[in-house]
Amino acid sequence: MLTLKQLPEMLSLVIPVYRNEESLDDLLAAIHGLDTSLKGDFEAVFVVDGSPDACYPNLRRRLPGCAFRSQLILLSRNFGSFTAIRTGLEHGKGDRFAVMAADLQEPPQLVLDMNEILVRDEADVILGVREARNDPLSSRIFSRLYWGMYRKFVMPDIPPGGVDMFGCNKFFRDMLLELQEQNTSLVGQLFWLGFRRKTVSYIRQARQHGKSAWTFHKKWRYVMDSLFSFTDLPITLLVRLGALGTMAAGLLGIIVLVARLQGLIDVPGYAMTILTIALLGSINLLGIGIVGSYAWRTYENTKKRPLAIPMKVSVFGSNNERQT
Repeated sequence: MLTLKQLPEMLSLVIPVYRNEESLDDLLAAIHGLDTSLKGDFEAVFVVDGSPDACYPNLRRRLPGCAFRSQLILLSRNFGSFTAIRTGLEHGKGDRFAVMAADLQEPPQLVLDMNEILVRDEADVILGVREARNDPLSSRIFSRLYWGMYRKFVMPDIPPGGVDMFGCNKFFRDMLLELQEQNTSLVGQLFWLGFRRKTVSYIRQARQHGKSAWTFHKKWRYVMDSLFSFTDLPITLLVRLGALGTMAAGLLGIIVLVARLQGLIDVPGYAMTILTIALLGSINLLGIGIVGSYAWRTYENTKKRPLAIPMKVSVFGSNNERQT
C-alpha cells in the first residue's frame, strides 16, 4: 500500500469526470505528459461523478496499464462537480494538489506552473485566471455577466475572468475540507479562507469533444448558492425595500386622505385597502422567500449528511493495485 511517507513530494491532480467519455484518450495522454514532466512524483485522482456514459468502465479498464499512479473513485450518483472535487481532495495522497477539468479546456501546462509555485513555497493557493476564452458567444456573455455580479455583490477579490481551476498545498487543502457546507460555492470558499494567493493566466480553449453539462439551470443554482452563502445582500435589499415600501405606503395614504376629503373618491376605504394589501402583500412574499432561502440552507447544513458517497475506490501504481 502506498503511503504519504513513501511519496513526500507527490502532486495529486484531482479530475472530476462527468460525460467525458469522448475526451478520455486526450485526457490520459495529457496526464501521461504531466507524469513525465514531474518524473513520477505524481498521482491522478479521477472522480466519476455518477456519469451516465461509459467513463467509469473505460477508466477502470485502462488505468491499470498506465505508467502513472492513479486513483479511480465512483460516486453513487451525480453530486455536482464541486462535491466531486472535494472528494478527490479528500482521497489525494500528495503534499500538493491541483484541480483540472476532464474536457481539457484549461491547458495542462497550468498544472506544472502551479506545482512550481507550490514547490517554491511562494503561495498557499494558486488560481487559474482566464484572460480570454474560445467559447460560444452565449457562454462568453453569461460568464462576463456572472463574474461581474460575483465581483460586485459577493466577492470583490474574484478576478474579472473568473476561476475554473486551482492548486494548493496540503495545509490549505485541509482547511478547505474543514468547511463542511452544502449548497455553497467552492470558489467563494477559496477566497473566504484567505492565505497567500497567486494567479496564473491562461486562455480557455474550445471544447473538442462532447457537450458541456454546465447547463443554465446549474449555472443559475450556482449563482443563488454563491449569493446566499457569502453575502447578506438579499437581507440588505429586503430591509431597504421594506423602508421604501413603508414610505411609499405613507405617501399614498396621505394622497388618498386628501383625495377623500376633497370628494374625489366615491367608494370609502376602497383605494386605501387595495393599495395597502398590494404593497404589504408583495413585501411579505418577498421577505418570506428570502428568509426561507437562508433557513433552508441552515436546515441542510444541520443534517450532517456526507457531501458525497464514494461507492468504489481503486488505487493503481507501478505494480500495485488496491480496491476498496
